[in-house]
Amino acid sequence: MSWNERQRAMLEAMGLKLWTPVVVEAPLIESDVAVAEAPAPPAPPAPPRVVAAPARPPIAAPAPARAVAPVTAAAAVDAALAQARGVARETIARLDWPGLRDEVAACRACSLCESRKNTVFGVGNERAHWMVVGEAPGEQEDLQGEPFVGAAGKLLDSMLRAVGLSRGEGTPERQVYIANTLKCRPPRNRNPDPSELAQCEPFLQRQIELIQPRIILAMGRFAVQQLLRSQEPIGKLRGRVHRYQGVPLVVTYHPAYLLRNLPDKARAWEDLCLALKTLEESPPRDESAAPGATPSTAGTD
Repeated sequence: MSWNERQRAMLEAMGLKLWTPVVVEAPLIESDVAVAEAPAPPAPPAPPRVVAAPARPPIAAPAPARAVAPVTAAAAVDAALAQARGVARETIARLDWPGLRDEVAACRACSLCESRKNTVFGVGNERAHWMVVGEAPGEQEDLQGEPFVGAAGKLLDSMLRAVGLSRGEGTPERQVYIANTLKCRPPRNRNPDPSELAQCEPFLQRQIELIQPRIILAMGRFAVQQLLRSQEPIGKLRGRVHRYQGVPLVVTYHPAYLLRNLPDKARAWEDLCLALKTLEESPPRDESAAPGATPSTAGTD
């Protein structure tokens, strides 16, 4: 409690002694003196002002890479074979008769070369007006290297003689050239594979170009399919004239089929008569034209 001077005087007059607390100062310690005398440490520098960098536009995520189909080994092989076939076709298309025959004899484009005994190139007059196209060689054709030499060949010769034709006698007007779609025999006389027909097709095309026949007689399903690019049965295609690269083409049954189906021999005779009539009504061939010239028109029917 704090007393003023008047209050202190009244208390002393009443005989009351006012107690006054004594304040004792503590001695100074050297360290305290040093601290007291030491200059105050400088204030820490103010933290640098952080200025926010301008916001960068967001980086767009890269577009996903376009998926590319992997090139498999099989696809690469197929592409190489397709290119080789293209080159082979161009080469074959320029060959003359000796070169074409040698090319067929040396051909190893498909697996049929592994089992053949002989290639079956073709036989007949190379300027014949008639051309007969069969399917594939059989066992006897493979052994002798000539088309239509077995029982089916004997029937074919009889059919040709009936209309005054031959595979080896007479003038070109009365002779035929006989060739097959395949130049090698399929094992066990199985049906030709599409790939085998495709490999042999340039050889047949070149034979037709060199011969320049006035009429083609296509005998059998595979010969018809190869030349006309048609899957229709022979029964629907026969009886009318088709065309292959501008050349009249008549469809008929294969002699091997006729040996098993005797009633159809009458239909085959009708087909021969149609071919003979078509040839008689068509303009004569220009014999001065160079062999191998490609006909100016193409197509079927």
